[in-house]
Amino acid sequence: MGYRLGIDLGGTKTEVVVLDPDQRPVYRERVATPADSYDAILATIADRVTGARAQVKREMTIGIGTPGAISPATGLLRNSNTVCMNGHPFAGDIENLLGCEVRVENDANCFALSEALGGAAKDYRIVFGVIIGTGTGGGLVIDGRLVNGPHSISGEWGHNPLPWHKYDDGAPACYCGKTSCIETFISGPGFARSFEVRSGRKLSSEEIIAAAANGDAECQTMIDSYHDQIARALAHVINIIDPHAIVLGGGMSNIDSIYTEVPKRLPAYVFSDFVETLILKAERGDASGVYGAALLWE
Repeated sequence: MGYRLGIDLGGTKTEVVVLDPDQRPVYRERVATPADSYDAILATIADRVTGARAQVKREMTIGIGTPGAISPATGLLRNSNTVCMNGHPFAGDIENLLGCEVRVENDANCFALSEALGGAAKDYRIVFGVIIGTGTGGGLVIDGRLVNGPHSISGEWGHNPLPWHKYDDGAPACYCGKTSCIETFISGPGFARSFEVRSGRKLSSEEIIAAAANGDAECQTMIDSYHDQIARALAHVINIIDPHAIVLGGGMSNIDSIYTEVPKRLPAYVFSDFVETLILKAERGDASGVYGAALLWE
């Protein structure tokens, strides 16, 4: 494989990487995303590609990871939290602007591909990648290949209801129009909402985690409950896909106790007499998405 350019189009930043044939970065750049203007986003991407081509001076493939996904039915971007992009033929527009073929995928799919091909799960056949940050997304890679179906929604586990929902905090509404989605509990904002319902205290997820580390009993109890919510949510993934490894990324994945406490709880929920699925922390951190975008041509 030759040189590959990847773009991680986030709501606040746009990151670019060029990988050599051994997946080593030879060029990197990060700029602010002009999230209020579709045309400005297209121009920003075109400028970044021009700059990378000038620096690297190699032929390269181009892949882009973005929140949301291209609808196979209409060719339009949908479900992006950079809302100015929704309803536009993003893939076609950027190909016309750059004059070459571009592969576009959901950012969680890019994350999963990165960790399966060269990150924490590179030694495993069936890999489910999870991003738990401001939202909750996922992607599936089998034998080194990204798996997607006719609706382009593989891995969207965050918009299923939290399983065994008997003792959680209400039935919160999700932006997708449903209630009690996994995302409304285990995302950063969902975690903070649950804590406020329980305690009456309005803290960010970061503040809750820090207070728990400093001995705050209410915050420690909240994190203990969070472990169980993640275990219940991931048990459904294991029951349906039976992956060898699940890799976690995003801000909430930095709670270190997840990797010791969640595996202990999985046997209570997984339909098996034993559970060997590994719960791993992303190896490439917040750069995993941009690596995965570059690897869409792998």
